[in-house]
Amino acid sequence: MSDRDELVELMARYASIPDTGDSVELPQTVFTDPFEADFESLSGRPGVTGSRDALVGAMAPGLAAFTATHHAVTNHRITVDGDHATIRAHIRAEHWLPAELAGDGPACWLVVGFYDDEAVRTADGWRISKVKLTVTHQENAHVMAVAHAAARRR
Repeated sequence: MSDRDELVELMARYASIPDTGDSVELPQTVFTDPFEADFESLSGRPGVTGSRDALVGAMAPGLAAFTATHHAVTNHRITVDGDHATIRAHIRAEHWLPAELAGDGPACWLVVGFYDDEAVRTADGWRISKVKLTVTHQENAHVMAVAHAAARRR
């Protein structure tokens, strides 16, 4: 496979982490250890650098309350410079609550935006060293709060 093909595959594995619920094995094929995660445009908190297990582990409980998620990463624009790559891609992420948590309200939280990621070539293949999400649109953001409250009760 070409570098571009491998990097598109890398982004597909990244999107599969929340969609499959695999927060143990799959992240090892996606991220460097440590890596940087910047979701400030979504959470309001500044980006952090930390161990792969700690950062992925911190995200998993918030996603556990959803019955399904679907992350579509498209329109990859990739630049490779030796063993370093930058990836700009579109994201559309849907997060579905179970009926008992949604009640009479909307059950889907929609996030649309861009990823501006950095990847490095390792002995095991390409890995993301920095992920940055820029949210350009959200619908039903309160659904995230419902999911996080449910996760804290567990």
